[in-house]
Amino acid sequence: MKTQSHKMTVSVDEHTSHLEKLKSFYSQLDDEGVTIEKLPRERREQYQLKAINLTLRHVWEHNEYYRSKMEEAGFEQPEIASLDQLPSVPLLKKDVIRGDKEKLLCVKPKEIGQVHLTSGTSGKPIYTSYTLADQYVYDLLPKYLELFKESDSDIAAIALPYEFALPGLGFQRLFQFAFGTAILSLGKGGYMAPIDKSLELMKEFQATVLVTTPSYAALLAEESERFGIRPGVDIRLRRIVLTGEGCSYTFRERLEKWWNCEVTFFYGSTECGVVAVECKEHKGYHIMEGHVKTEIVDPATGAPLGYGKTGEIVVTTLLREGMPMVRYRSGDIGYLQKSRCACGITMDVLHLRGRMETMLNLDGTDYPPFLLENFLLEIPEVGMWYHFILEQGRLTIEAEPFRTEMSDEQLASKVRAHMQERVGIECSVEIKRGLPRTFGKATRVFIK
Repeated sequence: MKTQSHKMTVSVDEHTSHLEKLKSFYSQLDDEGVTIEKLPRERREQYQLKAINLTLRHVWEHNEYYRSKMEEAGFEQPEIASLDQLPSVPLLKKDVIRGDKEKLLCVKPKEIGQVHLTSGTSGKPIYTSYTLADQYVYDLLPKYLELFKESDSDIAAIALPYEFALPGLGFQRLFQFAFGTAILSLGKGGYMAPIDKSLELMKEFQATVLVTTPSYAALLAEESERFGIRPGVDIRLRRIVLTGEGCSYTFRERLEKWWNCEVTFFYGSTECGVVAVECKEHKGYHIMEGHVKTEIVDPATGAPLGYGKTGEIVVTTLLREGMPMVRYRSGDIGYLQKSRCACGITMDVLHLRGRMETMLNLDGTDYPPFLLENFLLEIPEVGMWYHFILEQGRLTIEAEPFRTEMSDEQLASKVRAHMQERVGIECSVEIKRGLPRTFGKATRVFIK
């Protein structure tokens, strides 16, 4: 009987790529016993320039779209002499790649190891293809031992979507392969992951880390009371990592009290992977400068903005071969500062202000929902579920009462007065009970 042998075509063994030239940089850091987190700026920028030029050469040689756009911009060869010249590379807009699975592909289809895609809630999804080496070799080269102190003694509960998008599997790979951490793959409220089972699993295995969205961390804590499980007592987390949705510092403080542990913000995307993470000081997100180069541009013109100026966040991935993102317009708003952080990390600090599409324009001024949430939740009698509804320039706040004996009218009056004092805006307030919970991304802003 003849047997047919199958050669594995998607493999990380004997793998070669333009990114191989960066391994020596990280090997040298390992030999020195340091990480990229605390390197002098000049040395880190030398690495980033080299990584960007390797990426530009890679996309020039392997992707028709990137090459045509660079040639239209006047490039005769795929190289910049300094990071100051990066704005000469064309920006990449979401609409260009939405719904097209091959437009940015820089490897042969058979070399793809995994495909992730965005939810497509604002249109057709964006496809992101990874080689196995992207996931298991290059993505793990930079170490951030100050930002991630997890180890093989931790138990990490991943309460994020595992279907389609990157977050669930991305965090699982990070904790398993970078830290040797055991994983509880909870998912996020699907058929096999009802809330009671997720809470019971965290209690049974004594999870020390929870990775989830702000709204789901609140929902788990809220529902735990129904099932007789006490956060901070029956489940003694050391840390919660929040991602997938933004939230205010006040929302985070409430979660810290509820779960009795540190809560850290993580900023990333399916398209670009990890972008920035909070340190223990909680004064902004440190840019993961081993993985990405981040810029701020004017949303209207695309012109680069300096430190301290608020604009759109633009990301260039440094360690991707399958589908690199070069100057990708994220649609998120924020500003950058040079790090003067007490933690000692020298990587730039990002201050995130939310998504462009959810900004609330009141009396001619754009307000980030995070800012309004921060002020709203300063009122202890207001719960963590609410809606901001903007209609014809008028803001209505729907809010739930929280452990209060105040009447609905008294609470509504208090909210109106507080928002007038803190933000200087007049709004309508409706006190409601049983605002809808969701296992997906929480929708808190409605613009009509």
